[in-house]
Amino acid sequence: MQKITLAIHGGAGTILREDMTPELEQLYLTGLEEALLAGYTILEKSGTASNAVIAAVSALENNVLFNAGRGSVFTKRGEHEMDASIMEGKNLEAGAVAGVKNVRNPIQLANEIMLHSHHVFLSGQGAFEFALQQKLALESDDYFYSQFRYEQWKAVRDTNNYMLDHSQHETEKLLKDKKFGTVGAVACDAFGNLAAATSTGGMTNKQFNRIGDTPVIGSGTYANNNTCAISCTGHGELFIRAVAAYDVSCLMEYKGLSLHEAMNIVVNDKLVKINGEGGMIGVDTKGNFALLFNSEGMYRGVKNNENYQEISIYR
Repeated sequence: MQKITLAIHGGAGTILREDMTPELEQLYLTGLEEALLAGYTILEKSGTASNAVIAAVSALENNVLFNAGRGSVFTKRGEHEMDASIMEGKNLEAGAVAGVKNVRNPIQLANEIMLHSHHVFLSGQGAFEFALQQKLALESDDYFYSQFRYEQWKAVRDTNNYMLDHSQHETEKLLKDKKFGTVGAVACDAFGNLAAATSTGGMTNKQFNRIGDTPVIGSGTYANNNTCAISCTGHGELFIRAVAAYDVSCLMEYKGLSLHEAMNIVVNDKLVKINGEGGMIGVDTKGNFALLFNSEGMYRGVKNNENYQEISIYR
């Protein structure tokens, strides 16, 4: 019987138990569980890997705790610029969006781009116009506002510093701690098809319409039925330079490594050598999974049809 598997992440970085209240920890665990079940329920009913990862990522985008969709951080201009991508392993189809505003679920826009635009990658105002054309749900700026994110931005908005996502409010901690706020999902469905999806609000106080690895096919997201499906979270510039997601696939295809072996080389060797902090989740066509990170923690979860379920935060 084909193993069906869904794995998700909600970001990685300096995530320490001592910095988390029991109440906040439970909110994160509940959010991860809800997203995991949203995607896995689709797989359980013989739905596609693509629909499963879209459902899981949409649930995380709708949760203000995670830096994607509703919980996106503020840019230098006090706005929200969101990135997302999706890829199918069966035919290498992909869709990606960068720097889009006011779209409730950027991952759904990435999917529409894949299915209906005849392109792979749209950005900015053009991507927004395509979202209008496809009648996707839109939201006002107020929907994306949260006091938590505003306080993060306020600490550095008058500087040229940017911040990776974090969970402390004191300025000293804000500038020291690192959280890579990206969400993602990977799946293997009942037909052995793979898919990967990733979404982010980027970096607090980012300038110049900065784009990270999340919407870059091969860097933050990749899926190929011959090898694996990968979704990354980390310091995007380094993951772009490492072509991190595709590198896992290449190590499997050309060196015959297992999913875990390939991911371990990329996460704990290649990225570490260039100071690339973060992690990734992956599945292969046999439903095997791996969730690896070189940071202090990664919000993560996995579920399969062999009665295995795990939801974790810390190392």
